[in-house]
Amino acid sequence: MEKEEKYMETKKAKITRSDDKTILLLELDENLEIVVTEDNPNNIKTAFNKLIIELKKGLFEFELEDDKDDLYNNICSEYLNQLNSEMISVFEELEDYELLDLEEKVEKDDNEGEQEEEDDLL
Repeated sequence: MEKEEKYMETKKAKITRSDDKTILLLELDENLEIVVTEDNPNNIKTAFNKLIIELKKGLFEFELEDDKDDLYNNICSEYLNQLNSEMISVFEELEDYELLDLEEKVEKDDNEGEQEEEDDLL
């Protein structure tokens, strides 16, 4: 049996560099900041918990948008590769345990489509 192909949305990730810290910015409805120049496990834990909430709405991945070829680019690229892989695993577990909120997203998308049809008729 073939494995079902899943549509995956791509979201942006950017690096914000400053003199005192460097941040990996994950662009979501509520942007997440991971300070890569600090060792703060609580920051990572909080970000990952918010990512799980977003994953319940549907599978997505992050793509780094950064044009500097430096250590932070390499670190963040590798971090995003690991994060994207981990998010796929978490999404599949949420799916297995029927913990997804996909109906909410489908209903929202359907309502937007109905509104566009009504607008076309006017």
